Amino acid sequence: MKFLVSILVVTALFISSTINAQEKVTITATVVNVTSDKGKVGFALYNKKNFMKIPVQGANAKIVDGKSTVIFKDVVPGEYAIICYHDKNDNDKMDFSPQRMPLEDFGASNNYMAFAPPSYENAKFVVSDKNVSLDIKF
Repeated sequence: MKFLVSILVVTALFISSTINAQEKVTITATVVNVTSDKGKVGFALYNKKNFMKIPVQGANAKIVDGKSTVIFKDVVPGEYAIICYHDKNDNDKMDFSPQRMPLEDFGASNNYMAFAPPSYENAKFVVSDKNVSLDIKF
């Protein structure tokens, strides 16, 4: 009986780990129109609960020939949004004028641009059981 229980537990753990491994995907985000190769692009992946607070994942990427790409790994299916900015002066923050206007280019998933900060509703996208690839424009 103990042997049968042990086999059932091991089988359940194997199935659980297989399901968990299959659930996680990658999101590849590329800014396709960076105005210069100076600095880097900062990317942040958010869900609705933490939008524009602490990201689910964040990364910086080099700029090569006006493009910058980052890969977010082990993403659980759900709804997300990405915000990114061109950190021209490598100070790891978005710079603003005294009037609070951005001094560095920025963009968001879905490429919705307005004269306001990005909103979750305009930037959200769904991640299912397949890897996602997005092109973002500043």
